[in-house]
Amino acid sequence: MARGGGPGGFDIQGLMKQAQQMQAEMLEAQEKLKDEVVEASAGGGMVKVKMGGDLTLREIVIDPEAIDPEEAELLQEMVQAAVNEGLRAAQELASSKMGGITGGGDLGGLGGMLG
Repeated sequence: MARGGGPGGFDIQGLMKQAQQMQAEMLEAQEKLKDEVVEASAGGGMVKVKMGGDLTLREIVIDPEAIDPEEAELLQEMVQAAVNEGLRAAQELASSKMGGITGGGDLGGLGGMLG
């Protein structure tokens, strides 16, 4: 039997240590994401949003010209589009930051162990 390991020379202690280190790096990256901000807009810039890397809506700016009581539905659609684009951009940012830690998402079967 291999040192510190299980059947077939499998080093469970080493694997657990790697998993703990990866989890610590992921927590640190998640904390840093809280400080990151992405911007998105819709309606040719009539509605602008800023999203945090932690997927929180930080700011929304609506051009006064977009506020027309007769066109409330259009404004709602622009807000929705801007927020959705901001979420997509924030998720992409988070994915790129976390992908470096997990080796592009391949956790080697450890995904369930880390959550």
